[in-house]
Amino acid sequence: MKNSTKLMLLGAVTILFGVIILGNAALASLAVVTLTGGVLLVGGGIQIVAGFSMSSPGGKLFAWLMGALMVFLGWSFLSNPLEGVVSLSMLILILLAAGGVVRIFFAWRARTTSFFWPMLISGVLSVLLAAYVLSIPEATMILLGTLLGVEMLLNGLGAVLFGLFLRRTNI
Repeated sequence: MKNSTKLMLLGAVTILFGVIILGNAALASLAVVTLTGGVLLVGGGIQIVAGFSMSSPGGKLFAWLMGALMVFLGWSFLSNPLEGVVSLSMLILILLAAGGVVRIFFAWRARTTSFFWPMLISGVLSVLLAAYVLSIPEATMILLGTLLGVEMLLNGLGAVLFGLFLRRTNI
């Protein structure tokens, strides 16, 4: 089987999973939080163990504190997945709004260039999107799953298109 065919099949499967995820975004959000909690729990444990090999007392303390924080967050996400969904969704909304504000600030600084309007529009849309999602109470429960589903759709589409490109160029 050619590489282009494998890539197109992988893209088609990824698109299928994206559609399935978008079909039940709330369950996908819970899955994201559960996976995140597990990764944080394991990563925090590894961080704590790695702290024992640090030579400086400050580095050792920092490693232990960061490891303990990661273990706490992982345990919190695993024991309260619904609250974890809300917490991670709020974090994403805060980052979306903050990124929009920063783009608006930089657009203002670049107001004499051709980048002003695209950067300003991008920043304003990010802030408005964050405010819109925040205004819908149910949206925080499906935000993570929706973002994951859309990302999988776009990645799948990209893989299919790249496979078609490879087939056309005979690479």
